[in-house]
Amino acid sequence: MPRYHTLGEIPPKRHTTFYKPDGSLYQEELFGTVGFAGMSSLIYHLYPPTVVVQPIESHSVEPKIAVHKNLKAVSFRGFDVKPEREYLDSRKTLFVNSALHIGLAAPKTFDKDYFYKNADADEMIFVHIGSGVLRTMYGNLDFKYGDYLIIPRGTIYQIDFDTEDNRLLYVESFNPIYTPKRYRNDFGQLLEHSPFCERDFRVPKDLKTHDEKGEFKVKMKKQGVMWEYIYGNHPFDVVGWDGFHYPYAFSIFDFEPITGRIHMPPPIHQTFESSGFVICSFVPRMYDYHPNAIPSPYHHTNIDSEEILYYVDGDFMSRNNIEKGQLTLHPGGLTHGPHPGAIERSVGKKETKELAVMIDPFAPVMLTDEAIKINVEDYYKSWNE
Repeated sequence: MPRYHTLGEIPPKRHTTFYKPDGSLYQEELFGTVGFAGMSSLIYHLYPPTVVVQPIESHSVEPKIAVHKNLKAVSFRGFDVKPEREYLDSRKTLFVNSALHIGLAAPKTFDKDYFYKNADADEMIFVHIGSGVLRTMYGNLDFKYGDYLIIPRGTIYQIDFDTEDNRLLYVESFNPIYTPKRYRNDFGQLLEHSPFCERDFRVPKDLKTHDEKGEFKVKMKKQGVMWEYIYGNHPFDVVGWDGFHYPYAFSIFDFEPITGRIHMPPPIHQTFESSGFVICSFVPRMYDYHPNAIPSPYHHTNIDSEEILYYVDGDFMSRNNIEKGQLTLHPGGLTHGPHPGAIERSVGKKETKELAVMIDPFAPVMLTDEAIKINVEDYYKSWNE
């Protein structure tokens, strides 16, 4: 979603003197990814963002792999993940490959004695239950049920939750997350046939500059290790910034479904992409309008990708006995399709109220110990009559 945005005060020309009222210089920082070739922003701090008081400690947060190779349809009860008091402790990684980690979290709060920075991965956080404010040096983003939050790697953040009842689906992507290229023109503008437009994306606002020195703990995740550092200046000491690299929000309810006379393939639901996976949104929509249409999806074989579905709300028309918060994994190499009776039930139906998030990794995923804890036994048998 490359789109120029700016907040606060910035100089008229980049990489030039920018003076504080007391005559000293603001500190400029270039923040971006993909070397100097990707999206970036220029950020202006009160103080150098490099002042480290001391590193404290580090510990491994590598997921423990339970199943390295899987060729079986499996399912998991996501709401069986128990709530935990603190945000980072609540994050349970379920699926892993070299491109991404996928997990669930049920935090009650985000402790304000630290800031968090994922130095490895862009994060996509889907809000299933809960609301609050994502706070970063770029400003604030309000969020609620149905929101996707895209947080570029290296962004230092805190979260204010409104209540202790929160359910989150998250993806850690080791390459940048974008909107689909086929929906953008050569200038980056979203095209008329895109299922969303720039007006649907919410960008940071309410930039607050924290002029504070002292000791500020930042927990940083890098290469499967959680590092703790004490910095000498508040991470949100920013007076202004501009560029294309910043967190943003998009509501699944603003995704405008693409429909047709006969059943349309899953790419019409695509919302985000990275080099190793795509994310799709299944939303309430009118069914196919050919007089003999079968709205239910046809049986299909995933050869080139895994299919992970997270069920959010409504009655998912191609599945039987699915609960809110449940996940299904249909591995690449196997044929899968509607559950028994789903095809027949769909004939003649005019619309669906289903709401789900689909993640399709392009390489097989491994299952972690946390996934096995919430496994639905014998899901692979659910296609038997």
